Amino acid sequence: MAENKTVRFIVTRQDTPDSAPYEEEFVLPYRQNMNVISALMEIRRNPVNAKGEETVPVSWDMNCLEEVCGACSMVINGKPRQSCTALVDKLEQPIRLEPMKTFPVIRDLQVDRSRMFDSLKRVKAWIPIDGTYDLGPGPRMPERKRQWAYELSKCMTCGVCLEACPNVNSKSDFIGPAPLSQVRLFNAHPTGEMNKAERLEAIMGDGGLTNCGNSQNCVQSCPKGIPLTTSIAALNRDTSIQAFKNFFGSDQV
Repeated sequence: MAENKTVRFIVTRQDTPDSAPYEEEFVLPYRQNMNVISALMEIRRNPVNAKGEETVPVSWDMNCLEEVCGACSMVINGKPRQSCTALVDKLEQPIRLEPMKTFPVIRDLQVDRSRMFDSLKRVKAWIPIDGTYDLGPGPRMPERKRQWAYELSKCMTCGVCLEACPNVNSKSDFIGPAPLSQVRLFNAHPTGEMNKAERLEAIMGDGGLTNCGNSQNCVQSCPKGIPLTTSIAALNRDTSIQAFKNFFGSDQV
C-alpha cells in the first residue's frame, strides 16, 4: 500500500569546499506527486539518515519551485536537471543526488556558479541604455525574429547546459553554451545590436566559440528546450563576417 512505500535517496555530501565528498543515504515515506525538492525539504525537517542517526540537514539552492529561476539545478541519477520538476515516480531508485561538477562545490548540493555569471559579463548579456530620459518609442522587432528571440530569452541561467557540455571543465576556459546563446539574443535586439561587434569579438578569442566541440549535449539537456546549437551555428557565421570586417577595417563588409 502507498502508506507503506518508501523512497531511498543517496546524497553526495561535502561539508566544506575543500573537504572530501561522501555519500549519505536517506529513506523517506512515499507521498503521491513527490518531487526531489519536497524530499529534500523533508530531510531538512527531520535530518535522520537511513541508519537512524541524526545528521546535518542537506544544503541545496532553490527559489521559485516551478522551473523558472534555475536555482535548484543538480545531478539526479547521473543527469543534470532541475530538482523541482524531477518527480520521484519517474525516477529509478535509489535516487542519487549529486552537485554539478562543472562548478566549485560550496556545500553538499550547493555550487558556486560564478563562472557562468562572469561569462555573461564578458559577453555583455544586457541592453546598455545610459540614462533615464525619454528616448521615445522603442524600435520594433519583426514578428518572425521576435518569435525565435523569445525562445532564447527563456534561459534561466541554471547551468545545466554547462554541466552537460564536455568542453566546460576545470582545464578549459570555454564560456559554454548559455552565454553564447545570449550573445545571439542581445545582438538580435534592435537596441542591443549597437554593441554587436563588441559581443562577437568577446567570443572570438580564447574560451569562446572555437572551443565548442559540437557534442550537442547542451541542446538535449536544456530544461527549456532552447535551440543552443542553432545559436552556435549562427554565431559561427556572424563571427566570420566580423573577422572580415576587422581585417579590412570597414563596417561595410
